[in-house]
Amino acid sequence: MKVKRRRFIQTLAAAPAISAAAPQRAAAPPKTTQAPKLTNATADADAQTTPRFFTPAQFAALRRLGSLFMPPRKGLPGALDAGAPEFVDFLVGVSPADRQQLYRNGLDTFNARAKKQYGKSFADLDDKQADTILRPLIVTIAWVLDRPTDPLEHFVAQVHDDLRTATVNSQEYAEAAAAQNAGRRGRNTGVDTYIRPIDPVYRG
Repeated sequence: MKVKRRRFIQTLAAAPAISAAAPQRAAAPPKTTQAPKLTNATADADAQTTPRFFTPAQFAALRRLGSLFMPPRKGLPGALDAGAPEFVDFLVGVSPADRQQLYRNGLDTFNARAKKQYGKSFADLDDKQADTILRPLIVTIAWVLDRPTDPLEHFVAQVHDDLRTATVNSQEYAEAAAAQNAGRRGRNTGVDTYIRPIDPVYRG
């Protein structure tokens, strides 16, 4: 499971959020400052550490989105239980600048709209209030490579995918799914029964 999650880090960190083209720095020699951050030990450790890329207000909004997009269900952990927001914080921190900007602008806009409509941050909204801001920005995507042209709709699609993928590839999710399958006769309880493959959009 950890191997698959590390592959998720490496592929997703390398893929720009808005453009499929790699940034200019990608043409530089292999010796980059990002390489040590993507080693096995560092990636696994950083996925469990406290937030370091987003501001506290941005990270709180990210956690609120995680609770809305991926709540616990049917005995399986949700995004907050699986540490998905912390993982995305690490991931975006080592991603290209366009992905970082997409996230910063998106989270700041959610907080600004919450402040304007309800006088408080997005993290402090109840479910009904949060829904009034979030639901109009959820659009149908015909193909995973087709992102909405509207920047905020694009952000919502991106953060939903990232939080979901981080959740279902987490150790917490894997262990819970394995425990559910353990008592069922004739079921393979290996990791391949519950770890989803990475979508093509994340390939470098």
